Amino acid sequence: MSFPLLTATAVLPAVGAVATAAVPAARRTTAKWLALVVSLATLALAITVLVRFDPGGARYQLTESHAWIKDFGVRYELGVDGIAVALVALTAVLIPFIILAGWHDADPLETGSKRWRPTQGFFALILAVEAMVLISFEATDVFLFYIFFEAMLIPMYFLIGGFGDRAHAQGEAAASTQRSYAAVKFLLYNLAGGLIMLAAVIGLYVVAGNFSLAEIAHARANGSLHMATSTERWLFLGFFFAFAVKAPLWPLHTWLPNAMQESTAPVAVLITAVVDKVGTFAMLRFCLQLFPEASKWATPVILVLALISIVYGALLAVGQRDIKRLVAYASISHFGFIIMGIFAMTSQGQSGATLYMVNHGISTAALMLVAGFLISRRGSRLIADYGGVQKVAPVLAGTFLIGGLATLSLPGLAPFVSEFLVLVGTFTRYPAIGVIATFGIVLAALYTLVLYQRTMTGPVKPEVSAMPDLRVRELVVVAPLIVLLIFLGVYPKPVTDIVNPAVKQTMSDVHKTDPKPSVEAAK
Repeated sequence: MSFPLLTATAVLPAVGAVATAAVPAARRTTAKWLALVVSLATLALAITVLVRFDPGGARYQLTESHAWIKDFGVRYELGVDGIAVALVALTAVLIPFIILAGWHDADPLETGSKRWRPTQGFFALILAVEAMVLISFEATDVFLFYIFFEAMLIPMYFLIGGFGDRAHAQGEAAASTQRSYAAVKFLLYNLAGGLIMLAAVIGLYVVAGNFSLAEIAHARANGSLHMATSTERWLFLGFFFAFAVKAPLWPLHTWLPNAMQESTAPVAVLITAVVDKVGTFAMLRFCLQLFPEASKWATPVILVLALISIVYGALLAVGQRDIKRLVAYASISHFGFIIMGIFAMTSQGQSGATLYMVNHGISTAALMLVAGFLISRRGSRLIADYGGVQKVAPVLAGTFLIGGLATLSLPGLAPFVSEFLVLVGTFTRYPAIGVIATFGIVLAALYTLVLYQRTMTGPVKPEVSAMPDLRVRELVVVAPLIVLLIFLGVYPKPVTDIVNPAVKQTMSDVHKTDPKPSVEAAK
């Protein structure tokens, strides 16, 4: 029996979460180091998965399958394709940086105070989320996926509600109320999506008789399983609604700005760079593969919603006064691009969407974590409270600029390649949608450059005149992310080589081929 590598990648952070939570309350530093070591060990396992994955091999690799609930046809089935491998690697890469960036976020509220924040719990919850996200990317049993898709809401609820941002102008009592509101809103929105999905999961079992993704897809392909058109559409809508909430897609997005605003910067990164990717990933793995005809039927409406997300998110980002809310609305715009690429039903669009998931995770982590370091120094999230930072903290300002330029998809940085592929893939089949979506790029340049101008340039405000530059720990967090942004911007081939075969198989699932060029190339 081969070593269960995929299980190990999820079990290790889960065990680490329990061990971290069990560290005595007086030994906060021990808990931090334990969580960091576990996250690095998980990264090593994820790298092993990446190395052992063969892009030219079977669709699902490193598979594991064991009977679980026999009476209901539920199996413990894991397997990864190129898309899942890329997102497993992204998650494992980001978690150590999230832990390092949040090193002091759960320290005592005041020096010498007896009011302790449960430091162990903070880092244990991060590891628990990592475990659940990883197994969600790896699960090929629909019921198994659903369990962890929903279970990750619990640790995220406590991270948002229990460990919020300290930069709150109205005091701790008001901050606690706002955190609670954001956490409950996050939970209710996602639970509503999950309950609708549960009904669809049960309906799928009634129709198919099992939950195995591979078996259902195979039965549909060979004609032994037939779904009535109306049944397939209703099931698709049940799955898609839950994924659209998680993604988040307009108009189901409203929980995200509140959650990111009230969270610490590392938790905000965990939300939008890691957890939300489960929604867009699941659209590719489950919606398109299980319900190909319904996916094509719903495509026009989904593309319009994605387009609204792109323009609406960017417009609201332009008008924000809060740094974190600006990044949140920018992310809504970026997720619109990802979903547009998925449902453009072209290989360029879907490859770009998958690459966008990876690149958005890295760029958002870089920008938000540097913003978090900035906010922790000044004690305010308001853009108007800053000015002239580049004169007193040039390294902080420089890394903030690179993160911002990546967010606006500057050529030479990673998000440009993915955004370009999404737009090309959309233009070839839906030119009008592609044209309007380009306005999102113009607006991204506006909100990013205005943010930098108002916070980093101009006269030095007295409140920031003594602001220290990035410390060693903070440089260790930011520098590798900047390197990844530049490397993947110049040379994205390592990621595209992994995801392209999986994209071709997804295109085959929905019986789509790329449109032929209107003008043939000269021979």
